[in-house]
Amino acid sequence: MKKIILLLVLTFTAFTSTFAQRFAFVDSDYILKHVPEYAAAQKQLTALSGQWQKEVDTRSQEIERLYKAYEADQVLLTADMKKRREAEISDKEKAVKEFQRQKFGPDGELSKKSTALIKPIQDRITKAIQEVAEGEDLDMIFDKNSEVIMLYANPRYDKSADVITKLGLKPGVFAR
Repeated sequence: MKKIILLLVLTFTAFTSTFAQRFAFVDSDYILKHVPEYAAAQKQLTALSGQWQKEVDTRSQEIERLYKAYEADQVLLTADMKKRREAEISDKEKAVKEFQRQKFGPDGELSKKSTALIKPIQDRITKAIQEVAEGEDLDMIFDKNSEVIMLYANPRYDKSADVITKLGLKPGVFAR
């Protein structure tokens, strides 16, 4: 009887281990901190965004100045003059909104520049993750910084350092 139970346990163990899946996770923030091109891209995008925001602020201040001048002069203006000044202010407001849309909108220059700078880095990291997964015969790798919630992650399954090494960089420089 003991031999039959032992045989069943061994068979069940062998059966389940052949179908076992191997999982690991990476910390994308940690990986990105190690990629110098990413920091440079972020710095470039921040500078560009700041430059354009400064332009928006300058234009908005000009509109505010024109509006205050209009309010102060309103009693002295003819109806025709009022319409021209109102149209000028309105046109400038539309121009600022259009500028914001062109620069910061979903299809704006900032979005396009971000894609151009960040996509090659993402592609490189994705390729390194795939190579780590294939090299270690892993079935799935999760990003612990994404929408997937992990209630527990055993550190031995963290493959972030392996991905950094695969990218030709040195892990351990940045604290988590």
